[in-house]
Amino acid sequence: MKGERLKPMRLNRVIAEAGITSRRKADKLIEQGRVFVNGRPARLGMKVIWGKDVIKVDGKRIPDPPEKVYIMLNKPFGYISSLKDPGGRPVVTELLNGVKERVYPVGRLDFDTMGLLLLTNDGDLTYRLTHPKFQVPRTYKATIKGKISYRAIERIREGIVLEDGPVGKVKVKFLSYDGRHSLVRITVYEGRNRLVRRIFEALGYKVVHLIRTGFANLMLGDLKVGRYRYLEEDEVRSLKRFAGLRQ
Repeated sequence: MKGERLKPMRLNRVIAEAGITSRRKADKLIEQGRVFVNGRPARLGMKVIWGKDVIKVDGKRIPDPPEKVYIMLNKPFGYISSLKDPGGRPVVTELLNGVKERVYPVGRLDFDTMGLLLLTNDGDLTYRLTHPKFQVPRTYKATIKGKISYRAIERIREGIVLEDGPVGKVKVKFLSYDGRHSLVRITVYEGRNRLVRRIFEALGYKVVHLIRTGFANLMLGDLKVGRYRYLEEDEVRSLKRFAGLRQ
């Protein structure tokens, strides 16, 4: 979004977000005297204003920061929530035809999970939406093999303990049963690997289809599978308020 106020950032973060190298390697470049800010050698830990200060790495100026963009994707089955995959599997950014900015998935959806995935180049927002301490809600519709019992629903609400620890707050509601599968809506507040599937597996149920329909205060709506859209300005403002960021 245009017109956002420039603010101080750590130099190694700027170098990383500019796509030059990682923060750790950026610190090595600074230590080696290969980074200059406004014509002077950079210092470890220093803060700069990206877009105002002149930052050069090996004599080449870092371009001004790109405009921040916020994209909602309806992730299809079989895509990796990453920028690249060593195994050669398709990644979600391949679906963003026409997006010039370098954006990153906010959290992840598993290879076999579909639905709402947010992508952005806003590092502050990404941190707020993914760090466990902020307990951002993630809502799914899960198709379960067989008929799930009322007692199983109650056990999820009471709290399930998995091999990597107890699951915190969970909201769950039985929606329907078609004779073969149960449809359940479940909201979790942490981003542990395959958490929803493991919750049901711990009770002896298999998830045969999983789609994320909500993330933070965003809803997937009628966005078609494999398609994306930019968030509206009022959606971005609302999302930042939800995340506790100042406007």
